[in-house]
Amino acid sequence: MTTKDYTAAVAGLGSMGFGMASSLVKAGITTYGNDISDARVAEFVAAGGKSDPLADVAAQLDCLILVVVNAAQTESILLQDKLLSSMKPGAVIVSCATVPPEFAKAMEAHCQKHQLHYLDAPISGGSVKAAQGKISVLASGTADAFSAAQPALDAMAEKVFTLGDAAGPGSAMKSVNQLLAGVHIAAAAEAITFGLSQGVDAKTTVEVISQCAGTSWMFENRGPHIADGDYTPHSAVDIFVKDLGIVCDIAHSSKFPTPLSAAALQQFLAAAGSGLGREDDSAVAKVYARNGGLNLP
Repeated sequence: MTTKDYTAAVAGLGSMGFGMASSLVKAGITTYGNDISDARVAEFVAAGGKSDPLADVAAQLDCLILVVVNAAQTESILLQDKLLSSMKPGAVIVSCATVPPEFAKAMEAHCQKHQLHYLDAPISGGSVKAAQGKISVLASGTADAFSAAQPALDAMAEKVFTLGDAAGPGSAMKSVNQLLAGVHIAAAAEAITFGLSQGVDAKTTVEVISQCAGTSWMFENRGPHIADGDYTPHSAVDIFVKDLGIVCDIAHSSKFPTPLSAAALQQFLAAAGSGLGREDDSAVAKVYARNGGLNLP
């Protein structure tokens, strides 16, 4: 199937979803965008997308991409049996939220009852790569699910990891990624504020450590946010309250200890409890600064 014959919808036009939907439009795919923000939808339409409600276009869709926040929002869409029943058999649901593997398996089974394919497809890369069509997709699903989603994946992603032939492994791998991402953000915040306590300014710490063995991708990406005092949310504190919570829940159910994840989660919880939940996740540095009596940039 060529892109001009392919029709997709994206539910969730946040920092990642908007870029992904725009990449579909740029690839020549007819794309409908849906979001709770009317302003975001209007912005997408101005960029060449369409905004008809999902219920009105369901029968036309080859692919429905869910870029929502969590399992509850994913479920709120996929448990609309009238919506799924309206979609043509063989269409694919591409589910991108970070969710527990068991939830992904349950949603796959539910979609298959409606003769729809389901791709367990958490995403990574951030808003900049989403806008460039260069995200990474940590995907698992049947061969038919991958095939049905291929035009959309080609438009949105630079790398698609094929992690299994059924839902579950994609979400499991995303939890591994989020474990590292959350711990690394908290560690970056701790390191920069520790430097401040020793008289080293934040910009110098970021400049030096970025060239040393102690660096990480998260340090290099989030460190400048702290050094510049810019907490515009690219990924919010609340996201890591959710994602590290999922990691710890999975670990608990498996009786596997994750003490570093648990410690990082407490710092994000402290940030959210201080009213910082909707700020950039690097705002976890404010918890360290407050506790250390430090002034951040």
